[in-house]
Amino acid sequence: MGNSAMENMEPVEVFHYFEEINSIPRGSGNEKRISDYLVSFAKEHNLEVIQDKALNVIIRKPGTKGYEESPGVVIQGHMDMVCEKRPDVMHDFMTDPIQMKIVGDMLYANGTTLGGDDGIAVAMGLAVLASDTLEHPPVELLVTTSEETGMDGAHALDPKNILGKTLINIDSEEEGILTVSCAGGCSSKINIPITWEDADSSRAAYIIDISGLKGGHSGVEIHTGRANANKLMARFLKSVSLETELNLCSISGGSKHNAIARDARAVVCVNLEAVPMLKEKVSSLEHIFRDEFKVADPDIKVQLNPVENMPKRIMSKDTRDNIINFMYLIPNGVQSVSMDIEGLVESSLNLGVVETGEESIEIISSIRSSVGTIKDNIFHTVAAIAELTNGKVTAESDYPEWKYNPDSKVRLLFIELYEKLFGEKPLISAIHAGLECAIFDKKFEGKMDMISVGPTIVGVHTAEEHLSIPSTQRTWKYLTEVLKALK
Repeated sequence: MGNSAMENMEPVEVFHYFEEINSIPRGSGNEKRISDYLVSFAKEHNLEVIQDKALNVIIRKPGTKGYEESPGVVIQGHMDMVCEKRPDVMHDFMTDPIQMKIVGDMLYANGTTLGGDDGIAVAMGLAVLASDTLEHPPVELLVTTSEETGMDGAHALDPKNILGKTLINIDSEEEGILTVSCAGGCSSKINIPITWEDADSSRAAYIIDISGLKGGHSGVEIHTGRANANKLMARFLKSVSLETELNLCSISGGSKHNAIARDARAVVCVNLEAVPMLKEKVSSLEHIFRDEFKVADPDIKVQLNPVENMPKRIMSKDTRDNIINFMYLIPNGVQSVSMDIEGLVESSLNLGVVETGEESIEIISSIRSSVGTIKDNIFHTVAAIAELTNGKVTAESDYPEWKYNPDSKVRLLFIELYEKLFGEKPLISAIHAGLECAIFDKKFEGKMDMISVGPTIVGVHTAEEHLSIPSTQRTWKYLTEVLKALK
C-alpha cells in the first residue's frame, strides 16, 4: 500500500503510526528495534520515557488544560506480533516490513500476518501522545514485549513504574465487546511409571484409532461440549478390560495441552477368542459416542486395524489399570459457570496430551479458572487421582486470573459512552483464556481499574489477518471520548 492511500485514511494519525510500526520487524523475541523506536518517539515529542530490561516501554504525557490534576490513565498494548505467512509468500520477518493493502473496507497484509494484533493499540497510543488537540488526563502508554509467547514483558514489569490507576488494554479483537475478566490457568503434568513385561506371541494385536473429532481451543471452545478423544479412549479401554484380559502396549492422544484432543490411538493385545468381542465394541461404542455427541461432535470414528508385527512387550496389569483409571477418572470440560457473568465458563479442565515414553506415560492437562482458589482445587483433584494411580504431578506455566470487578467505574463509563455514541448497549464479556490484564491485576494488587477493548480484527495469528477500517475509526472515536470523560 502506498503512502497516498495511508494519508487519505482516517484517522490519519493512527494509520500513520500503524504504517511506521509495520515498517519495523517485530516478531516475538525480535523487539529491540521497535522498542527503541518507541523511545525515540518519546524523545522527539519531549515526553518522559522508561525502557526497562525486558524492553517494555512506558511513555508519559501530562494532562491537557483542565486535566492537569485528574487521575492518570494507562493505555496498554504489546509491541510484538505473530509471524505467519502463506507458503508461497517470500517474506523474511527478521528484516522485511509488512506490506499492506486495502481490500474493500479492510486492511490486509500481502500474504502475511498484518500485526493489527497488537500494532493498532500501539498506533492509537502514539496518536494520543502526539496530539495537541485531544483533551485527556495524564496518560501513560505502556507497551509490553513477548505477549504472544508467554507475556514475558508483563511478568517483568515493575509496578512502581506505573502511576495511573485506570488501565485501558487495547488487545481485544471484536468491536462492541468490553472484556472485563479472564481466566488464569496452569498445566498439570502427570507421569505414571511403566513396568514392562514380555508379550505373549499367541495373542492378537490391534491398533485402536479414535478420530474425526472437531477439537478446538480449550479456552475458547470448551463450552461447546465437544468430545475429547483421550476421554473416549479411556472409556473404550475400560469397557474392553471389564470383559477380557486386555494388554496395553502403548497409548497416545492429542497434540497440545490447550487443544481439545481430536484423536487418540492405542495398541492392545487380546486372546484370539476375544477378537469378535473387540470388534463388536468398536461398532457399539462408535454408535454410542456418535449418539452422545450427535450435536457437538457428530463425526466420531472408532477404527480397529490388526498389527502386522506382534509387539515384543506389554505394560503390566497394574500399569494398564493405573493409566486407564487415571484417564477415566480425571475431570474434563466445563467444571463451573460464573455467577457474576451470564454464560461465562468459570473453570474448566482439558485432558490435552497423552504420550507413552520409555519409562512412563506422560499426561498433560490444561486447567483454567477465573477464580484462583477454584483453579487450585482442580489441580489438587488431579493430584489426588494421580496419587491413587501411582502417578506424580507437577504444575507448569501457572498464570493468574483477572477476576471480575463488580465495582469497576471504568466499565460503567465505557458502557455509558458506547450507548451515547452508537445508540446500543455493548456486550460485557469475559474470556476463558489469558490476558495481560490478569498479570497487571496481580501486580497492582487488584487496585487497578481495567478494561479491554479493540477494533474488529479477523483471522489473527494467520496470513489472512485483516483489520476493519470503519471499526478502527469508531474505536478511535470511542477511545478519545473516554479520555475526555476521565476528568
